[in-house]
Amino acid sequence: MMALRHLIRHRLCFGFWWREEGAVLAEALVVVPFVTLFAAGILEFGNIFWERMQIDAGLRDAGRYWSRCRQSPTYTSYCTEDIARKIAFYGSPIPPTGTPLRVPGWGPDTAALTISPISTNGTITVETSHLYQTSPLFGWLGIDTITINSSHEERYIGW
Repeated sequence: MMALRHLIRHRLCFGFWWREEGAVLAEALVVVPFVTLFAAGILEFGNIFWERMQIDAGLRDAGRYWSRCRQSPTYTSYCTEDIARKIAFYGSPIPPTGTPLRVPGWGPDTAALTISPISTNGTITVETSHLYQTSPLFGWLGIDTITINSSHEERYIGW
């Protein structure tokens, strides 16, 4: 009976140290949370860069439109800042009803889009800032809100 107890104690206590059946599970339990956070961070930063590129494209399109508008007191122009804003936010001067914004949360009601008049060096500037709508991951990591600031300068051409 004593030998049986000794054999059971030896196999239960020391048997785990030399066996490898649970090693993969233990390593996975340690590694998977870090890999998951790393992958989520990559996706989140990829989304930030995508939004920045879309905002830059909107500002570039609005700047190109506005740089070709004749701005003279003696000439009646049909160009308006409202059309330039719609081009920036929607990608179209007359967006159909229900057209999605280029960037979620960056639109006529939520973002300030500044279109400057012709400067002394003959350029116009279109600029904006956008508060990025973060995921819960950034809040959990303690990262504050991210503001995407962007501007585009275009040489004035006129008609």
